[in-house]
Amino acid sequence: MAYLELAPAISAIRSRPEEFEFAHNTLHHLTSRHRFRFLSEDDVRIEAACDCALLRASPEQSRVFHKAYSEWHASYWRPLEINREFAAHFAPPSLLRRTAIWLLRRLLSWTPSSKPSSLQAPLPLQPTV
Repeated sequence: MAYLELAPAISAIRSRPEEFEFAHNTLHHLTSRHRFRFLSEDDVRIEAACDCALLRASPEQSRVFHKAYSEWHASYWRPLEINREFAAHFAPPSLLRRTAIWLLRRLLSWTPSSKPSSLQAPLPLQPTV
């Protein structure tokens, strides 16, 4: 059986980690738009719009690619995710959130006035004698 040669992908993930992303349990190569789904350590499925998806990777190269992916995930992707999450904690709040914060502060600082409200029922008139 003919196998797909994974050496270019293995080389790319090691030398150009910024070209890859991980989402929905799938490794994405942004430049080629190829997707790799690891079914097990020695079985990787290739999803592509071209004929690359017609051939399967050999178990041996799948293991090497999986190892390169694991190293990439630990040394590149996970720190990137953590840094993005950290930065998001300090991002300016959205308009909706700023409005909600303003409204909450306004409600917390509100004190009822001592003047009678126009919404109160008027006192009954005293009959004159």
